[in-house]
Amino acid sequence: MTGLEVLQSVNFLNLKGKQVAVLDVETWQALIEWLETLEDGQIAKKALNELKAAGGNRQRAGWLKWDDVESELE
Repeated sequence: MTGLEVLQSVNFLNLKGKQVAVLDVETWQALIEWLETLEDGQIAKKALNELKAAGGNRQRAGWLKWDDVESELE
């Protein structure tokens, strides 16, 4: 489901004189997944641009070696 499809699937209700948007749980989860995918793409694009600006040198771009940080994630 695309972001546009999710937004088009919103139902509107009047609640205490206020209009609210309602999504079913599956659609909400699809929206969250879509937004996370967009965010991941932005992060990857930024990292690639930083790497290019550093002339392809990962250390100069601020990238860490996996072996140096792996134990911190356990």
